[in-house]
Order: sequence, then C-alpha cells, then structure tokens
Amino acid sequence: MDTERFRTGRHVVYKLHAHIVLVPKYRKKVMTRRVADSLRSTFKEVCSRYGATLDAFETDKDHAHLLITYPPKVALSTLVMSLKTISSLRVRQQHWPEVTRALWGEHFWSPSYCVVSAGGAPLEIIKSYIENQQSPNRVGRPPKGKRPQPPPLRKGVAAAHSSIRVPDAAKKVQRSRSTNLWPVRW
Repeated sequence: MDTERFRTGRHVVYKLHAHIVLVPKYRKKVMTRRVADSLRSTFKEVCSRYGATLDAFETDKDHAHLLITYPPKVALSTLVMSLKTISSLRVRQQHWPEVTRALWGEHFWSPSYCVVSAGGAPLEIIKSYIENQQSPNRVGRPPKGKRPQPPPLRKGVAAAHSSIRVPDAAKKVQRSRSTNLWPVRW
C-alpha cells in the first residue's frame, strides 16, 4: 500500500485520505476476530466498487478504524453509507451468537460515524504557506535579484509580433469591452 504517491484520473491528480471510525449500535463489544475478518473483506470490496482503496483497517472490541484513499468524484457520505449498509447486511446474515446476543433488530452500526481528513502537511504549515503567498522573501522563493529570467525571444518572433497591425475598429471594440459590459457598435 503506497499511500505517499499521487493518483491520477482523466483530468485530476489527487491524494485524498480519510480516517473513518465506525461504532456498533449501543457501542456493544461485538468485534471478534471473525466479525473483523468479515468486515475487512466487505470493506475492501465496497471500496473497490467506488474506486477507493482500504489502506488500513483495525478493530477494537467496540469500534473500527479505517484509512481509505478515495477519488475526488466520490462523496465521503455516500461511501460511508455503502460501507455501513453492506457490511451490516453481511455480518447479520452470518447469525453469529456474539452479534445476535448483543444486538437486536436489523441494525449493526450506530447511525453516526467520524471522518477525519488525513495526510499532507499539518494545518499550521498550510495556513502559514497560504498567508505568506505575497511575501517577497517567503521560503522557497529565490532572492529578489536572483530570480530566473525568461528566455529571450528569437529574432524572427519579436519582429513578427511588432509588425502586426490591429485595425482601428477592433481597437474601439476592445476599449469599449474593457469599460462597458455591453459594447455598442454603431
């Protein structure tokens, strides 16, 4: 599981991670080894349906932690809803005594959940980076006199651009567009 690399889509490059915590109904201690194994396989299957990956999964007796990498087209609420619904159905179909004794009815998960974005730089570093965007001496920016200059234009390119003439009528339309939203052409 390489959680450090960026993923790509057709028009997007992303690295989105979410730490999800799910709790069984009434916070009952129903997470045995076989329940956890069933949940792990179900979570992997559901994640693959959404183009996401299950990077880490662990349970305590009364809650489960998931680390998921997901594409930007997926709404986290929809992904969590599917994870909870399908895993609940599969665990309930097994009729394991540790689950049926502790939980009654059709539900396995509590209706609430916790999602925390994960990965990348800490918030203080991002905030400092954003606040210092206009600072001339920010970290990573070369000193003022030593900034790289753009390469000079080729001789033919500069001469070709200087010889282009814009008709007077086009100049009037350009000026009117810059001052008015609706240029009037007489």
